[in-house]
Amino acid sequence: MRIIPAIDIIDGKCVRLSKGDYDTKKIYNENPLEVAKNFEAHGIKHLHLVDLDGAKSKHIVNHKILEQIASKTSLHIDFGGGLKTDQDLHIAFESGASQITGGSIAVKDPEVFENWITTYGAEKIILGADAQNEKIAINGWQEESTKDLIPFITSYMKKGICYVICTDISKDGMLEGPSFDLYAKIINQGTIITDDRDITRTIKLIASGGISTFDELPKLAELGCEGTIIGKAIYENRITLKQLEHFILNQ
Repeated sequence: MRIIPAIDIIDGKCVRLSKGDYDTKKIYNENPLEVAKNFEAHGIKHLHLVDLDGAKSKHIVNHKILEQIASKTSLHIDFGGGLKTDQDLHIAFESGASQITGGSIAVKDPEVFENWITTYGAEKIILGADAQNEKIAINGWQEESTKDLIPFITSYMKKGICYVICTDISKDGMLEGPSFDLYAKIINQGTIITDDRDITRTIKLIASGGISTFDELPKLAELGCEGTIIGKAIYENRITLKQLEHFILNQ
């Protein structure tokens, strides 16, 4: 299971929110590059970089920070937040993103999102399936859609998606533990999907939200999660980078 620390950006600073609420913003570091380099120094190879300004503005904003981290570390960066147009996507990849995450766009403009899958390939496009009460949330989690979580995921798997990040919004930033039951349900119902071309694929589920202790990581791995995103637990020293380094080395 891949360990993927998160850096969320507002005004160029490394922040965390609770349940996606911008009013709960807490600044942890004013230098995201410094944070990323510290992750890299502890053997971490992946980074989930979220442009919260972009999510609110509905277009890419913090691509310069993406470019800085991509050019000065060897981290494999998945970038999301505010990616709405082909131009946004072009900027993200030009700035050094290895993968991008699309959430709201997959709900509101499926034609564009499906074109991204076709153009860039399933290895580069991650479906952001963030939910409240198993309903997909959009626009920086400020709106709830009418889409049910699991049918939403399986419909996109049939269109080529393999990587899915799922955040249970009620857990995000609360340090109360992840949604083990929800992830088990997703993996059980979306493990093998055969699309219209009879290509069979297995879901690569990335758990996100609520991670609070190191002991939860082996449980997520045992469930079959391909990766897990860890945010506040690192910044609040609930999980140390030394623990993550040891976990990565001993898998």
